[in-house]
Amino acid sequence: MTTPVYRSPWIDEEVLALKDMATKFFEAELLPHQERFADQKHVDREFWNKAGELGLLCASIPEEYGGGGGTFAHDFAIFDAQYGLGDTAFGNMVHSGLVAHYILAYGNEEQKRRWLPGMASGALVGAIAMTEPGAGSDLKALRTSAVRDADGYVINGAKTFISNGKHADLVIVVAKTDATAGAKGISLIVVETAGAQGYQVGRLLDKVGMKGQDTAELSFTDVRVPVGNLLGEAGAGFGYLMNQLAHERLVVAVCAAAATAAAVDWTVRYNKERKAFGAPLFEMQNTRFELAQCATLARVCRVFVDDCIQRHLRGELDGPTASMAKAYATDIQGQVVDRCVQLFGGYGYMLEYPIARMYADARVQRIYAGANEVMKELIARSL
Repeated sequence: MTTPVYRSPWIDEEVLALKDMATKFFEAELLPHQERFADQKHVDREFWNKAGELGLLCASIPEEYGGGGGTFAHDFAIFDAQYGLGDTAFGNMVHSGLVAHYILAYGNEEQKRRWLPGMASGALVGAIAMTEPGAGSDLKALRTSAVRDADGYVINGAKTFISNGKHADLVIVVAKTDATAGAKGISLIVVETAGAQGYQVGRLLDKVGMKGQDTAELSFTDVRVPVGNLLGEAGAGFGYLMNQLAHERLVVAVCAAAATAAAVDWTVRYNKERKAFGAPLFEMQNTRFELAQCATLARVCRVFVDDCIQRHLRGELDGPTASMAKAYATDIQGQVVDRCVQLFGGYGYMLEYPIARMYADARVQRIYAGANEVMKELIARSL
């Protein structure tokens, strides 16, 4: 008796059709170029336009702003499709999952109509610049400043680990507009990078994994932006970040669950085909038991994340639960992928096999969007 195929309850027929379309697109346009994207440390700029033409960008943004008019489920299905193929190069999770929703939630009508249609089409690529060389999870310690003058704001500072940094046309910069006010002095300001004097993209970072993902250092030297590029209210940025972090952490959990399930599927297939001592590796009891445990962990992870998605779709996902999802899903991803590498033997350490790339890609999931140690502290505070 075979285990019935599990289908997430939030995936209806429409969402499933979108996921299938996204899967076919990534198989045709992304997977054949993975090695080249890894070498150049970013996907081609044209890839964004192709994704936009198919409606794979800003799927949950209202149609009146150029988006797909769907729900978060539509975004999650696209992310699931990508990570389910073992790819991490395409930075849509930041672009559609985060940046677009900051603009939708806190932008005024003019800002939404100015930026969101371009993001949906791929004409504009979005990034958010939080992390600094000396400030990661502790956002209150950031030093980038945005000083108000007669014409707008003058931004000075440095950011690092910025996803989509090379291609970014819009960067939401987290900066201090009042250095004396602590968290209440943090604001979000959008920098339109084309022609911005003093804005510079530094080196593309050489990472352990996620080799094809555009991750850059950014610097701001007397970068002037109009006052109309302030997102929301001055001094309210820290609150905006806290409000969006539950969604961001769920995005990470969705990707982790998808990658974990894919790792198990690939390892099962490999061990049924690969022979040792005259029989498939899958016939060995240790292999079967290891895969049974991995499949169980992957399923439990998926079910928990699915429950969080359903809560989120109802507007009921709280911060501590999102932190649980992020920490648990990424921990399980690391455990399962490591065990799967072992079941591939020597080939599991060869980068020509997806499982080896997944092993390297998985490690950072426990670090970004708030390190898992921070997640545990946030969970503990809620107990």
